[in-house]
Amino acid sequence: MARLTEPLEGMRRHSEPALLVLVSLADKPRHGYSILADIERLSGTRLGPGTLYGAIARLEQRGFIEPLESSDRRKPYRLTEPGERALRTQLAAMKAVVGEGLRRIATA
Repeated sequence: MARLTEPLEGMRRHSEPALLVLVSLADKPRHGYSILADIERLSGTRLGPGTLYGAIARLEQRGFIEPLESSDRRKPYRLTEPGERALRTQLAAMKAVVGEGLRRIATA
């Protein structure tokens, strides 16, 4: 079974906000407010601006996301190829854990 921490190794307690940002950017580029709204809509989690921009900075530093040019003050970001690979790996590991958890509950 894949280890749950592999693709976001080193992010420790910051891995959940980072994962949510990657999921938000998976279908299209978004700016900060749009990422916050999308994360709240998809997960029910309300990130604060400091948590969001901290996650964005760490993901950008690792090359998982990159900023795009903007014609206004909003700064959009997009998922990079390494970011997509990390997201796919993380989601596959989570799927394996969920599957095993459901199997264990069914047999309990």
